[in-house]
Amino acid sequence: MAAAVRVWEGLYRVLMRRNSVYVTFVVAGAFVGERMVDSGVHKLWEYNNVGKRYEDIPVLGQRQSE
Repeated sequence: MAAAVRVWEGLYRVLMRRNSVYVTFVVAGAFVGERMVDSGVHKLWEYNNVGKRYEDIPVLGQRQSE
């Protein structure tokens, strides 16, 4: 229990004591979190739509030979 209290006190001293550091931490965390969610959703979308995407159809965008 004492170790958990020390961890929270350490986080408070490093991140939350000054408002400018706390706001920077929150904004950076939101940016990193958004990028992680975007990447995960993109990979899930590609996995679920293999063979259905425009890039997967080989004849699209090609001219027929005359």
